[in-house]
Amino acid sequence: MAAYRGPRRGEPGRRGTTARSAADRSATGRPGTGRGNTGRGADLPRRTAYDVLAAVETRQAYANLLLPRLLAERGITGRDAALATELSYGTLRGLGTYDAVLAACSDRPLDKLDPPVLQVLRLGAHQLLATRVAAHAAVATSVDLARAVGGPRVSGYVNAVLRRVATRDLDAWLPLVAPDPAADAEGYLAVRYSYPRWIVAAYRDALGPAADTELAAALAAGNDRPRVTMAAFPGGPPREAIMPEGAEPTRWSPYGFTLAGGDPAPLVADGVAAVQDEASQLAAIALATVPLDGPDRLWLDMCAGPGGKARLLYGLAEEAGARLVAADLHEHRAALVRDALARTPHHGSGTAVITADGRRPPWPEAAFDRVLLDVPCSGLGALRRRPEARWRKAESDLPALAELQRALLRSALAACRPGGVVAYVTCSPVPAETRDVVTAVASSTPPTEILDAPAVLSPPTKILDAPAVLSAVPDIRSPAPQFAQLWPHRHTTDAIFIALLRRTP
Repeated sequence: MAAYRGPRRGEPGRRGTTARSAADRSATGRPGTGRGNTGRGADLPRRTAYDVLAAVETRQAYANLLLPRLLAERGITGRDAALATELSYGTLRGLGTYDAVLAACSDRPLDKLDPPVLQVLRLGAHQLLATRVAAHAAVATSVDLARAVGGPRVSGYVNAVLRRVATRDLDAWLPLVAPDPAADAEGYLAVRYSYPRWIVAAYRDALGPAADTELAAALAAGNDRPRVTMAAFPGGPPREAIMPEGAEPTRWSPYGFTLAGGDPAPLVADGVAAVQDEASQLAAIALATVPLDGPDRLWLDMCAGPGGKARLLYGLAEEAGARLVAADLHEHRAALVRDALARTPHHGSGTAVITADGRRPPWPEAAFDRVLLDVPCSGLGALRRRPEARWRKAESDLPALAELQRALLRSALAACRPGGVVAYVTCSPVPAETRDVVTAVASSTPPTEILDAPAVLSPPTKILDAPAVLSAVPDIRSPAPQFAQLWPHRHTTDAIFIALLRRTP
């Protein structure tokens, strides 16, 4: 597409200056703010966001792991930390949309630009199109950042491109840079909500008949900023006793609560709660809730790292009088599980954590009464928390993932005794990783019965012998109705898939 120059000053369509929040006003890079520079004229929150984008692009870093470390190392707190977070995550979420606009405003192909210049342009486009930072401040601070990371020769180019971006708001840009929705609905949605086209198609398949009315909402919800969700420990202090001011209980999990703001670290350090999405809590609770015939003494978390579900399962197993074995292929992830379990209240001898390949397990067949299998997957159900995942995965990755998932599920079924239950869980709604895997393995691994997972999560249910009660979770049947599928736009959770399978005698 040829470079779009936009209207001249004073012509219709020019983007006006919008009001700025206090956070925006505090971080425009003016001298004397006490925020420090990593390069001449580049303010620290924006430079930190740039460093996150560069690391994600060049080193395959994870933004949700890198950004907190950089904020702590650089002493960035308060409103500046909020700005760095918004710029990092917001730019990664909107990258596809911003690239479409930048391509229309640049006289050079984006793939020919030096990577630092492209990252600065993306940060500038996010400020112009999706925040209340004033246009002049967004352009000026981006030019300063471009000088700091790319040298003075690129500042004029960055200034020119971002001034063209600033001539329109996002709604005005979309008809110019996105396909016509009447002729190419998926292409339009891909640009409008910043997704690769193949993910839009995969979400459509996952929603089934509901896609006609819900696809846009599902994609939009994947760009929401999630609140921090915590899980209390079964058998520890009840959540009402540990919830900080402003926190709200989750709607269905009796252990969960969401924070209005602040740092969850003190709760985590005390061991009374851990960060865990409500849908992940429901997956562990669903496994623990299914009635069993016969003994209920030994549970397995087969791909347990980094330990969120293992922690909750341990508490549930302890209340049921059962022991938990947690395994992970990688020793460093097994170490995270040990750490998560060691911080729980009253941690004792009811768990064992081992390093093991679930495809070649060290345990004997039919050894466990309940097995949780949270398989490695594309992570496309947690894009609110890991926005770069949409750009890191390709459709061509799915066959190898599905092969691994099938192998692990066959092993999980072999580890489960007759009459026992396996929960197959993914943080992805994509059919190739969810219902296709489960139906293929269940049909080729007799004797296996696929249970009605939504029915387990739908009625108010007492959880084992614990005092907690699981509230009914609405609207969770997937198009294959025996499976449960949670969605951000329906449940304000990650898009977690849950299947329950019983080994029949």
